[in-house]
This record gives sequence, structure tokens and C-alpha cells, in this order.
Amino acid sequence: MNYENFDAEFKYLIVSDKDKKFGIYVNTVGFQSIHPNSPYPLTEHPKGYFFNANKGRVLSEYQFVYITKGKGTLQLDSKEEISISRGKLFIIFPGQWHSYHPDIETGWNEYYIGFHGNVIENLVRNSFLTKESQLLDIGSNEELVSLFARALEIAENDKVCSQQYLSGIVMHILGLVLSVSTNKVFELGGVAQKIEQAKIIMNENIYKNINPEELATNLNISYSWFRKVFKDYTGYAPAKYIQELKFRKAKQLLICTSHTVKEISYMLDYNSTEHFFSLFKKITGFTPMEYRLYARGSKTDSVNSESYF
Repeated sequence: MNYENFDAEFKYLIVSDKDKKFGIYVNTVGFQSIHPNSPYPLTEHPKGYFFNANKGRVLSEYQFVYITKGKGTLQLDSKEEISISRGKLFIIFPGQWHSYHPDIETGWNEYYIGFHGNVIENLVRNSFLTKESQLLDIGSNEELVSLFARALEIAENDKVCSQQYLSGIVMHILGLVLSVSTNKVFELGGVAQKIEQAKIIMNENIYKNINPEELATNLNISYSWFRKVFKDYTGYAPAKYIQELKFRKAKQLLICTSHTVKEISYMLDYNSTEHFFSLFKKITGFTPMEYRLYARGSKTDSVNSESYF
């Protein structure tokens, strides 16, 4: 169903104790098309959700609000107003004062979903949702609109386990918006291309000693900037990423070839077999020969401590 053809469609749900035990539950989901020179917000919302745009409100849930048409303003924690436009998604936190409204001349289209639960709280504790990143640039995303529309349909049908279905949609929305918004940031200024280029160089030189600082120099970027952005992009510092690549290749060589541990450590340009052996044991919990035998389905009881030579 295309909700762009409707002025408004929203649903407020009853949440049971069992629903809350699932870890995520949805309180409300909706769509509103606010035409130019129209009042906002609409008056049909129940007490606790309706608000005066000048006075704002505080909710006891999280909300995703996605703008697909028009523009307006957002205000959080009584700070200065932020301009928002088509393609922006903002996140409201429980207990956070906020206010938002469309521009009187343009109006806007908004999709929203309100939710809570222990799973979400855990994601917040682990910084997947933060107040430092409440306004995300998603752009026009048909998949995201479809997820909101599907959530509205599930809420309207209100069948058995609809809350659990909606919980899955919330996680899908969260994963999608984090992926799209983060990649948009890296695409600005060619950042993603620089990091992808660095990753290719690392992969193509896996058998060599790759110096991250020299790599940054070859890419015409400062190492401090490269290290920070590379870690933000991949989750690993450059040196750690290179180590992970080398160990992935070492595992492949141990399983698929008859090379000795000494030969593999030499091929991957480690300073000594003992150093490679020690690192492998620390990272995997296996010695190289134990890993080879385990991965090939053999017993490890008879592994000789000298057999890697």
C-alpha cells in the first residue's frame, strides 16, 4: 500500500507484559501528509502523543521519524532549531524534550514508529543509538518507506504475534538507517574510496610487510586521519586489519595446503616462526598444527610441539 496517497494513517497499540518480555515492543506507527498552510500536528492523536509545536513534549519511548517530502524544523532539549528536509530521519529518546513541525509553505510527509524494550536499551548502552547522532541523512529510500508501510499494515491487522513481527521491522529499520547514513558520511569527500583503495592494497600485498604509515603516505593522506577513519569504517585499526587478513590467509593455508607452519610464517612475512606461533595461539586459542588438525577433522592429541618446523 502506498501511504503517499493518504493524508494520515496511524495506529496506537496495546502492549501486554508478554510483549515486553520479547525485548522490543511497538507503541505506535503512523504516516502523516501535512499540506502547505495546514495546521500541525493533527488533532486526532491521543493524549500523551498530541503536542503543541511551541511547547513541545516528552515521550516515554523511542521514535524514528522519517521525512520524505517537504521541509521543516526540529528542536531537541530546548536547543536551537535544526533545519530538516526530505530524506532526513531523526531519533527521539525517552524523556527527551523535543518539538518539530513542517514549514508552513511546504508542509511535509512523515513516517514514524514508536518503540521501547530491553533490546533497544542494550543497543543504546553499546552506542548503536546515541544523542550525538539523532539526525541521520538517509536520502530518498524506497526500502525504508516500504518498511514503515508494512509496519502500518501489521499494526492495522493486529493479528496474533503482531508485536513480534513489528519488533523485527524495528530492527530492520534500525539496521538499514545505520548502514545507509554511515555509508553516506564516508562517501562525502571520497572517504569511502580512499579506505576501499587501502583495503585493496592490503589484500593484494598480504604476503608482504605492510606499513600502515607508508600506506597512508602513498594515498596522500595523514596517518592520524587515516587511522581514525579506517577504524570508523571497518571497526579495526589499520595494523589490526592487516593482522586479521594475514591470519585469515594463514588459516586457509593450514587447511588447504601441506605447507609447514614455518613455511607459512615465512610466506606471510612474520619475523620468526615463534612469533607467528605465539600470535596464532593467542588469537585463535589453537596452535597452528592444532588448528590444522581440528579444521581437517583430525584428533589433536598427538600434536608434537616441534611439528610446526
